[in-house]
Amino acid sequence: MKTIILAALASISIGSTALAQEAAATGADAMLAGPGITMGNAATVPLKYVEIKDADLVTSKLIGVNIYNKSNEDVGEIADIVIGDGKSVIGIVASVGGFLGLGESYVVIDPASLALADDNGTWKAYVDTNKDDLSKAPKFDYSRLK
Repeated sequence: MKTIILAALASISIGSTALAQEAAATGADAMLAGPGITMGNAATVPLKYVEIKDADLVTSKLIGVNIYNKSNEDVGEIADIVIGDGKSVIGIVASVGGFLGLGESYVVIDPASLALADDNGTWKAYVDTNKDDLSKAPKFDYSRLK
């Protein structure tokens, strides 16, 4: 999952067949390239390529990014990215609580409630909450996924 292009998936929208047959889309413009990832064992549109721009993000740059609140306190870490119906990012899985991987739990944050910033070459995520409230949020359990 780390190799999936976050910027392309975060804003993909349904496009026309003509758009699907164009040359490589670039960066955020990739949202015009088609309907998203097909859920199944056969591709439904011809192969296309996407050119990544410097401003685009890939999930490998986001997994493990620390999450801070307004007081610049570390409140969690990005553990995963949730893509709904193969079309767009619908959630950011955050690892909260615990120490050295023990006792941690996961919550899913709406991407709209998270801000990302490049702080001198280090990505940081920001939310408007505190560590206690985040640890009380509804838990996500990976074992319940199919």
